[in-house]
Amino acid sequence: MSDAHLTQRSLDGGREPVELTEEPIQLSTRDSGGDPDERSGGWSRRRKIAWGAALVVGLAGAGVLGVAGWRVAQQKDTQLTSPDQVVGLTRDDSERAKSTADYLRSGLAANIELDRSFGTVYRDPADEKRSVLIFGGTTLLWQPERDLDSLFRLMSDETGAVNGLRELPAGDLGGVLKCGSTSGEGGDFAVCGWADHGSVVMAMFPGRSVNDAGDLLRDLRDGMQTRN
Repeated sequence: MSDAHLTQRSLDGGREPVELTEEPIQLSTRDSGGDPDERSGGWSRRRKIAWGAALVVGLAGAGVLGVAGWRVAQQKDTQLTSPDQVVGLTRDDSERAKSTADYLRSGLAANIELDRSFGTVYRDPADEKRSVLIFGGTTLLWQPERDLDSLFRLMSDETGAVNGLRELPAGDLGGVLKCGSTSGEGGDFAVCGWADHGSVVMAMFPGRSVNDAGDLLRDLRDGMQTRN
């Protein structure tokens, strides 16, 4: 069979002959090994999605840092006072009370470097057995909850395990407030503490439940803490 005969059959079928060139035939854009958007000088859809996701995550992270920075700036400049009377309690200025409060203050200050520290005993006029021992100080704290938890562990070493430790509402001043209970010579008593970016305070509440102690500490804080 001759080549001429083949050509004649192709023409008789009414089809145009295929023109062969030296250039390779590209069947699909995927054969090139690249993204058509990138070859045309643009960004691929996948790359746009990836960069968009990274931008959202970055902005979210910046937002978190912004909120945290605002909170530190708001709380860092804190003052604590020990008024003569606060929420119905009276400051006990006896030598015995001062000695006890100073002992507790020194123990706390030895474990956390404070700019200013204090220790005070407040008497409950309705019941002398329900005196409140409160001590703490002011300083810049980057991780208030961590430092407060460290003080509760210290308290456990000094007085025995603090049981049932839980977080309670901290009130308008923010930060974190936690309470638990431990045992002493007079029986079980509540132990509470608060911490924010400018202060950390612990208190002991003989003769009071954990919930009552938490409420009282929150009220004491409102009467003792101010910010610039």
